[in-house]
Amino acid sequence: MTSASDVLQKSPTRSDAKSLRAKWGWIVALGAVYLFAGFIALGSVLIATVTSVLVVGLAMIVAGVAEVFNAFQIKSWGKCLLWALLGAFYIVAGFMTFENPLLAAVLLTLALGASLVASGIMRIILAFSMKREIPWIWVALSGIITLMLGLLILARWPINSVYVLGLFLGIDLILAGAGWIGIGLGLRGHQARRGLAPAA
Repeated sequence: MTSASDVLQKSPTRSDAKSLRAKWGWIVALGAVYLFAGFIALGSVLIATVTSVLVVGLAMIVAGVAEVFNAFQIKSWGKCLLWALLGAFYIVAGFMTFENPLLAAVLLTLALGASLVASGIMRIILAFSMKREIPWIWVALSGIITLMLGLLILARWPINSVYVLGLFLGIDLILAGAGWIGIGLGLRGHQARRGLAPAA
């Protein structure tokens, strides 16, 4: 038997779902914007790379300011100084990306390739440590692909630094856009099925 408290707890969820279904068109439109931006980025990967670097630089400046602010909330002078220095490092690094975005792109591309190699190796190790009844082969396959992608980036570094980040940004925007469009169309289909369903 459903209690009044259960109804009150479930009602907001149903209301939120109904509201989302009513706005499926906006969700599809958002996905279309992401898709458009992704194709624009792929059409001009150099500009997209510079944009990616500037966004990273801005994020580092914001993070650095937050670190410095938090440092003064710490009572211990040793820890306060450490946090303040860390924040200052982030701020300086952020401004350096604005000063020379192409050099920052070279360093970020190197970091990206190295992190993909490390991630791929860890996934492969994890896959072979799994029990055989678990579908470990898919984890191993994803690890091999990630490892190969990282090695490919490192093999072409630093020549590929002018387009790798922009390429990743474009692909990410396209995948995000496709995901939002899929969600929107799924909500539309659910709404249509509910409209065709006979009243209880």
